[in-house]
Amino acid sequence: MRHLRAAAAITLALSVAAGVTGCGGGTSSDGGSNESPRTLTYWASNQGPSIEADKKILTPELKKFEKETGIKVKLEVVPWADLLNRILAATTSGQGPDVLNIGNTWSASLQATGALLPWDDENFEAIGGRDRFIDSAVASAGKEGEPPAAVPLYSLSYALYYNKKMFADAGITAPPATWDQLVEDGRKLSKDGKWALGAEGSNLSNNIHQTFVLGQQHGADFFDEEGKADFTSDGAVAAVKQYVDFMAKDKIVAPGNAEYAQNQSLTDFAKGRTAMVLWQAAATTFAAQGMKPEDWGVAPVPVPAGAPGAGKQTNSMVAGINMAVFRNTRNIDGAKKFVKFMTSDEEQKILCKTYGSIPPVKAAQSDPAFAAPELKVLRDTLATSAAPLPQVPNESQFETAVGTAVKELFADAAAGTPVTTESVRARLEKAQQTMQG
Repeated sequence: MRHLRAAAAITLALSVAAGVTGCGGGTSSDGGSNESPRTLTYWASNQGPSIEADKKILTPELKKFEKETGIKVKLEVVPWADLLNRILAATTSGQGPDVLNIGNTWSASLQATGALLPWDDENFEAIGGRDRFIDSAVASAGKEGEPPAAVPLYSLSYALYYNKKMFADAGITAPPATWDQLVEDGRKLSKDGKWALGAEGSNLSNNIHQTFVLGQQHGADFFDEEGKADFTSDGAVAAVKQYVDFMAKDKIVAPGNAEYAQNQSLTDFAKGRTAMVLWQAAATTFAAQGMKPEDWGVAPVPVPAGAPGAGKQTNSMVAGINMAVFRNTRNIDGAKKFVKFMTSDEEQKILCKTYGSIPPVKAAQSDPAFAAPELKVLRDTLATSAAPLPQVPNESQFETAVGTAVKELFADAAAGTPVTTESVRARLEKAQQTMQG
């Protein structure tokens, strides 16, 4: 399914929310049965440098779970570019996995379909209790006032990663703290076939993450107080234009990045073709591609002026991965056992160390590994200067509509077509009409 079909899929999913849990086999009134107690299907999100790397990381842990419980887990690692569309197709058909990872920003949207198991007090108690988890992580798992649609698995925020050698060669002594500094440094770095900043211009979710943060800095939320789409405000237009202008006007992003959607910008960074990248927990990928820890540095994402956290100086969205259970699983008990295993203190330490993420489980954060410089930046950002994406039922449709608009603007920039305030506003107006239609 292509990304342009996602909006229609969401509309259909919402319209059949009451009936979704009746699709597929094994559904019962209590949200599941146990017709297949010895097997589970798990859709994992691509957290590492490649699909194969994730399989290598997760397989030993799944074997451990099988040894403990006798339940075999069939693993599929789904690329981020495909994950939302795959989930939406599953919610409308009722033919999904037993357990799956979701981006925490999708929680409210997927919750509205009725396809996911609600994590009420009883279900949380089955995995050790809600109090084990950080409050902000649980708050990103569904609409306020309702039982969460998922359980926090990995917590993340954005940081600015920079290549120390490329900076030194360009005579730059410190990472940029403001966007003006980033553009100024970027022009020094963008030469001889190398570029300053990496982007994933065809990755809709990444486009939203970056433009949402810039929107916050421009005083725009993309939704009004009633939860209605507001994509064409001056602040929203300015935010999208600023992001695309890194390629179109400032010339610090390679035109080829307009087609990136599978973490190619991280490869460019690791190979010394790009000096900076805005990313969540990138250390594992850099190591897998041959970079040593001393080759790169990490700093907070720039802000317009001053320091992150001052006033509207938001510099990250509240990022993270949640773990959900399809309500019509044939193995409800096994699914909850698997969630309990993956969110246990020990597994949280193992997995979050490996992926460079922050454990949403309180006890696991005490491990010294999570005091490393990279994770300190991520933790400080989450604590002081990150903002959650809108917790509205059509948030995933927002990602598709506006993410596609940004993708199209990057394509314009790569082709040499001028990106103006008027063209940005026109794309966003089209995106808003898609939401309203």
